[in-house]
Amino acid sequence: MSFTLLIIIFTCIISIMAFSNREMMSRFQLNPYSVIHRGEWFRVITHGFLHANYMHLFVNMFVLFMFGGAVEEYFRAYFREKAILYLTLMYFGAIIVSVLSTLQKHKNDMWYNGVGASGAVSAVLFSSVLFQPLTSICLYGILCFPGFIWAIVYLVYSYYMGKKSMDNTNHDAHIYGALFGIAFSLLLRPSTGLEFVQKIMSWL
Repeated sequence: MSFTLLIIIFTCIISIMAFSNREMMSRFQLNPYSVIHRGEWFRVITHGFLHANYMHLFVNMFVLFMFGGAVEEYFRAYFREKAILYLTLMYFGAIIVSVLSTLQKHKNDMWYNGVGASGAVSAVLFSSVLFQPLTSICLYGILCFPGFIWAIVYLVYSYYMGKKSMDNTNHDAHIYGALFGIAFSLLLRPSTGLEFVQKIMSWL
């Protein structure tokens, strides 16, 4: 069974269990106050396997399913027996790194809570775009553009929404997760950066 499918299955099981168990949700969601002042650091990881509702869960897992397999193939091709180790480090590393700014920003806000795998999913998505920037991504099955264009739009939108604070979405986690996915992939295989530029230049 693939790494991506294992993550999806495990995340779905944990999230669905928590939907009907408020104590479980409360115990394992990201609460920066509890992390910083009570030392409950496990929340930095566990929140990534919880979701607010079925739609939130579906969107994250659908995106992970669509792009996780491609990233897994590249990792297996380039890193062979270390592929699963690197995939694990990227996924869990993104869960952690994506909320570091959130911890700092809300460390004294005991009412702030967060859940979701968005940071890790963003890392996988952007790693996929780094390897194949010209692969089309279609929004609602209608607006189709090369992945690198949507990646830019995604970052700009997340930055704008994060500054406006107009909803309950942690847009900072999306941005830092995406940047972590790019940085981690480049760290493992620096030549991917040059290949990325060459593919875009050939498209232009």
